[in-house]
Amino acid sequence: MTKRWLAALSAALISFGCTPVQTTKSGSVGVERKQYMLLSEKQVESMAAQSYLQTLKEASAKGKLNTDPRQTDRVRAIAKRLIAQTPVFRPDALNWKWEVNVQESKELNAYCMPGGKIMVYTGLIEKLNATDDELAAVLGHEIAHALREHGRERMSQAYAQQLGLLGLAAIVGATTNDKNKTATAVEVASVVSALALTLPNSREGEREADRIGLELAARAGYDPNAAITLWQKMEAQGGVKPPEWLSTHPSGESRIQDLQRLIPAVMPLYHEAKAKNG
Repeated sequence: MTKRWLAALSAALISFGCTPVQTTKSGSVGVERKQYMLLSEKQVESMAAQSYLQTLKEASAKGKLNTDPRQTDRVRAIAKRLIAQTPVFRPDALNWKWEVNVQESKELNAYCMPGGKIMVYTGLIEKLNATDDELAAVLGHEIAHALREHGRERMSQAYAQQLGLLGLAAIVGATTNDKNKTATAVEVASVVSALALTLPNSREGEREADRIGLELAARAGYDPNAAITLWQKMEAQGGVKPPEWLSTHPSGESRIQDLQRLIPAVMPLYHEAKAKNG
């Protein structure tokens, strides 16, 4: 009886608070997908802030944080222009406690945690010889992830998966004494959940970040065409890549095609920004 109650409780928890939300306005690029969240915005931002602070402490202790003042100032100046455009998608973003830092690392990477905690790795700048427009494309993409709360969405999905697996294990355990069958059911459910929830939503999240990032960069006066050259440079770095249907990210080819299709929609915004800023 206890196991059946546990399963029912798990299902109830998954449903509770899982109402569709619209985290951002659609903008000129038309991002309109509604999302389902189990965790609160404050919960996720608090966890992100703690994680970011720990990262800063570790990087600083190793002498790898903001080692080149000119490079750091450059990244922060680009980010500042992009952040100024965030109210187009969500007005509350200007009130976030934004932080922008640069970490010495060979990785081609950058991220923006929930609540506006940005980190750029030097490898991204140096290996790609990235222009300001290309860096704006990267930062716009990462800021877009934060605006859309993709981190909160993924964490909510993971939370739902754990609750769902807990409920499934309880149901199976109540109908059989075979521990192997119970373990197998949980394992199968884990794989199915990962494919059904994580992969499709993650790919869609990347597309949304590409689109919103493109508009943010254009509105900030950065050439949207730089998003194309950026991904061409990323593709040129090589490496074995899985087919798109097995990847959590769109393929470089499809990503570039999508960006090329959207550039005409944001070019007027870019020209307007350039004219306004002289």
